Amino acid sequence: MVPPNTFTGAQLDRAGPRRRDAAWVQERLHDPASRTLAVTRDGILVSGEEEPQLVRLPLELIPGGAGTTVLLGVEPDGSALFAVDVEHVHAHRPLTPGARVLGLREAGALLPQEVGGLAAYASALLGWHRTHAHCARCGAVTDVEDGGHVRRCPVCHGEHHPRTDPVVIMLVLDGDRVLLGRQPSWPRGRYSALAGFVEAAESLEEAVAREVLEEAGVTVRAPRYVSSQPWPFPSSLMLGFTAEYAGGEAAVLDGELEDVRWFTRAEVAAAAAAEASGTWEATDAGATLLLPPPLAIARRLLDGWLAGD
Repeated sequence: MVPPNTFTGAQLDRAGPRRRDAAWVQERLHDPASRTLAVTRDGILVSGEEEPQLVRLPLELIPGGAGTTVLLGVEPDGSALFAVDVEHVHAHRPLTPGARVLGLREAGALLPQEVGGLAAYASALLGWHRTHAHCARCGAVTDVEDGGHVRRCPVCHGEHHPRTDPVVIMLVLDGDRVLLGRQPSWPRGRYSALAGFVEAAESLEEAVAREVLEEAGVTVRAPRYVSSQPWPFPSSLMLGFTAEYAGGEAAVLDGELEDVRWFTRAEVAAAAAAEASGTWEATDAGATLLLPPPLAIARRLLDGWLAGD
């Protein structure tokens, strides 16, 4: 059984209907039981080294000059949980002793599943606020509403919602072999699933076929959805697919990849085993296959394929 994808599983009620009630949100902001997560561009505040935990601060401890505060929802104990942008205040005065900023990729790897989901949620929502303070229609500064889930323009009355960019990521399969690609910026030996953004007026299945053809010169058939993963770098949703090889010779075509090639199931299984045993290494003759990190949906797709799921 393949475990849930990283950055999913936040265990709280997002309080969609209630966050539209401005009076209720204000009550939660002044409720002593409410807590907030503290987020910067570089990550989220945690405490502890070996087993980091998200820092949940009373709202009264957030100094003036902090950025946008958003409502994440209501936790299982009934208390409200917020997130606040502390980019401009934490660097000058640590908000709590022993706290440090943990990058999101580290958070996904080190924090429990549901806690990593909270970190992704808070970071993605506040990242959207940092880059969408002005109305896309008229350029006016917008007002924050619905607990931080809407920005409304006071001039043209445009309503703007948090942005999520859909990305298809797919394993192209041909019997016992899989097509993987490599970007030049990756560590030596690393190959991963092909991926690309969904374009306007395009179905997910069409995006799968187009991206594989554009990147690798291969045609596919029967795209099949597997699972999805929030990817808050800054605001993508990865939509995982498998697709059957239909024809063409694999080759690098669009300049985004350094290499594209077929790997056998045995080669992928050997790479997973070498990683698990700590015996993977890059030699002068070239690196053996290095799989994507466990927090990436590409790795979950490969693990599922190896397991026969």
